[in-house]
Amino acid sequence: MTGRTDAVRTPRGALVGVDPANPLAGLVVFQYNPDEMTRRLVARTPEGDDGTGGARSEALRLTGAPIETISLAVEVDATDQLEDGDPEAALLGIHPQLAALEMLLYPKSSVVLENLALTALGTIELIPTETPLTLLVWGAGRVLPVRLTSFSITEQAYDTQLNPIRARADLELRVLSYSDLSVTNPGHHLFLAHQIAKEAMATLSARSAVGRAVAGGIGGMSR
Repeated sequence: MTGRTDAVRTPRGALVGVDPANPLAGLVVFQYNPDEMTRRLVARTPEGDDGTGGARSEALRLTGAPIETISLAVEVDATDQLEDGDPEAALLGIHPQLAALEMLLYPKSSVVLENLALTALGTIELIPTETPLTLLVWGAGRVLPVRLTSFSITEQAYDTQLNPIRARADLELRVLSYSDLSVTNPGHHLFLAHQIAKEAMATLSARSAVGRAVAGGIGGMSR
């Protein structure tokens, strides 16, 4: 996806499906960075996510990293490409960009066909398809393993062949932590590194707060 060039070049957010067999199919670079992102964190506790019940001795315990969900909306627009005479945009509109998003929720067709063949041979138990690890890349300081749980697409304009040329996709993501992934999965260690970096930033915030409090106290005594 390409988009307008700003005076100050800003890195673009992206969803990256880590699939060595087909590395380009799972790459979704946001044409325009969303203006906002909603993040919701729920504590992971012994008594469950609702935080009710449980013994008093368990009140302060955590069983793992919080359950974090992310909501954001991305826009896709072929106007610039059409004005520049891009042949792919003229032929398909934004179908390829939307397909790249949608394929993050699909099992591979080759696996579907293989399971159909196994079913025809009388195989009773089929293992559910495992999707490639997906990463949300939001700047150098935030690269998170995620699972795209759902999204809605609002197609807003079409060309003369009824190809969509402008759309908004509202994405719902579930962050996958070391509490969700096995230790052999790269996402396990990626999230752990993310938490360690977050702990360092929290320490910096605390130091700054203490510094401001001390400075304020000294100033108050001098008056």
